Amino acid sequence: MIYLKTDDEIELMRLANHMVSKTLAEIGKAIAPGVTTISLDKLADTFIRDHGGIPIFKGYRVGKLAFPNSLCISVNETVVHGIPGDYCLKEGDIVSVDCGVKINGYCGDSAYTFCVGEVSPEEKRLLKITKEALYEGISYAVEGKRIGDISHAIQEYCERSGYSVVRELVGHGIGRVMHEDPDVPNYGKQGYGLLLRKGMCIAIEPMINMGTKNVKFGKDGWTVCTCDGKPSAHFEHTVAIRRGQADILSTFDYIEN
Repeated sequence: MIYLKTDDEIELMRLANHMVSKTLAEIGKAIAPGVTTISLDKLADTFIRDHGGIPIFKGYRVGKLAFPNSLCISVNETVVHGIPGDYCLKEGDIVSVDCGVKINGYCGDSAYTFCVGEVSPEEKRLLKITKEALYEGISYAVEGKRIGDISHAIQEYCERSGYSVVRELVGHGIGRVMHEDPDVPNYGKQGYGLLLRKGMCIAIEPMINMGTKNVKFGKDGWTVCTCDGKPSAHFEHTVAIRRGQADILSTFDYIEN
């Protein structure tokens, strides 16, 4: 079931997404060598609650499994869904932080991959291409296009640059709950898939690997890593479908400005 949002609902979603974006900016300020990922999670949890939001990842269930934390923090070869813990960030790490917030009954979801100190040129390029691919996909998130147009744009941009696209994990619809229909893969065929309509809201989130596209799932039921141990990057925006141009509800401005 796909729920089309009114303009008023989209503005409520924008508020939730800006709360996510501000949270990611707070985490970005705190990222440094020697910082534990659990301390970043606690910082985010406090920031979200102090500003009237609910961290919607915490307690999110897949079957019998409930995610234990407020952030997904995925370091180096971890693609997504990393569980915060005692790991101390090191100079040269890359760390993907995924955050979800609910406020006023609506959800926001965004992710950003940060550098810890100085990282290698190869990893900088991976991050650059992954973020650019996100915006390539967003450029097709308009009324009258299809999901496959978004998917193909991301896949083509990344593979042309020598990277691989994770298949097992995809973007998604979003609204009153974090995961709604439709799925939004990062690979696909142009001109195919669901027709995009004004009022649809989707989270577009390329997960791009430096090496093989193949991933493995950890024994904890959440953590997803690359099979070859090479690094992965993850960037995500929540977008409302409009006529003519996508309406990006989250922002990286708080992080980058």
